[in-house]
Order: sequence, then structure tokens, then C-alpha cells
Amino acid sequence: MAITLITARATRIIQVSSRNLFEIAAEELGDALQWNRIARLNGITDPFLTGIYELKIPVYDLTASNGGVPL
Repeated sequence: MAITLITARATRIIQVSSRNLFEIAAEELGDALQWNRIARLNGITDPFLTGIYELKIPVYDLTASNGGVPL
């Protein structure tokens, strides 16, 4: 479960512990394939997180899904 810490403009910040970006994208954006947007926004290359992270979550974008392939 993610905890929303800050709401600022269109980007939110959540705190997560030992999760993966696929499930976070599914919960926060409603689309697991948008994991790469979270990764790019946070400078992360590995979608499997260990430890505690504060992640910026972008606004959901219906046109942003590209099959989960990093751009």
C-alpha cells in the first residue's frame, strides 16, 4: 500500500517499500504498462524496488501506454 505524502500540481509523491513499478503503476495510474513513466520521472532503471522510496507519480495519460517498453 502506498502513502500519499504531498499533492503538488499534477504530480503526487508517494512513499513505498520493497515493491515493483508494475504494481505501483497499476494502483496509482490504473495501467501497469505505465510503469516506465514513473521510472523515467524518478530516474529509476530497475522496476523492482528494494528499500524505501519516495516516488513522484505522474498524472494518468491515456495515450502514454507504449506496452511498458522504456523510451
